Order: sequence, then C-alpha cells, then structure tokens
Amino acid sequence: MADIIELYIEELLADSPQVKIRRAEIAQQFNCAPSQINYVIQTRFKPERGYIVESKRGGGGYIQIEKMKLQDEQMRLAMIRDNLPSALSQQDAQSLVQDLFNSGIVDQQSGNLMLSALSHQTLNFVDLKVENQLRAQLMLAFLDTLRYER
Repeated sequence: MADIIELYIEELLADSPQVKIRRAEIAQQFNCAPSQINYVIQTRFKPERGYIVESKRGGGGYIQIEKMKLQDEQMRLAMIRDNLPSALSQQDAQSLVQDLFNSGIVDQQSGNLMLSALSHQTLNFVDLKVENQLRAQLMLAFLDTLRYER
C-alpha cells in the first residue's frame, strides 16, 4: 500500500513541482488510515531523497511536498548538506547516493565507492545509533569533497 501511495504522490509531483495534499482525503481515497499517509511521507519524501515537506495542522491543514530543484550542483549539494540529519540509515544513504548519481553529480564508480564506505558491512557497529551517526558524518565529508573539488 505504501508503494502505491508513494507512486500517487510522485505522479502529482510530475505535473507540478509542489503539491498540497490533505492527509484525510488521501487516506479516504486509498481506504487506509491517515497514519499510513504519514508513514509514506516520513519515509519516502525526505530531504535525503530530494524533497522538502511542510505541514499545517488544523481544520484547513495540509501537507505540502516539493521536489527540490536547484540551479546548479553547488546549490544542490549545499541544500542536501544543510538538511542532512545527524544520523543516517543505510537505506537513506543509498537513496541519497542514488539521487546524486541520477542528477549527474557523481558517476557510477564514485557512487559505488560511497555506497561501499557507507554500508553496514563496512561500518558494522554493535550500536546501530553510533553506526548511523558515523554514516551521517561520512556523508557530510563526501558532500564537502564534492562541493570543493569541482
């Protein structure tokens, strides 16, 4: 169900760079709980994946989702860096590297090297929290290198 909801929102974004949705309306359309809409937005439409999400609560509330479109690579890298959380899961790191590859910022070899360095097999900490924090620090270092060596 989450994949279907994600595809629906992505289709909306294909028509417009920014959409405003009402959680209850989407939930009714897909015959699911509003919390499922929250789950999809929180896990699939994050800054690491190239999205900015804002929400307004209340009777006229909505969730606004915007696909980041930046003028150049430097702006994109700065935006990603500024919005990177202090802990980064392996899945989110993979999504971010894929986004960098899709946008032409890194080539396949560089992306694969980044994925290897950021993988659980490489970091392999007993404490997942520490591993995710280290992964975020490594990603910041990669982003800084990409920003200053171009």
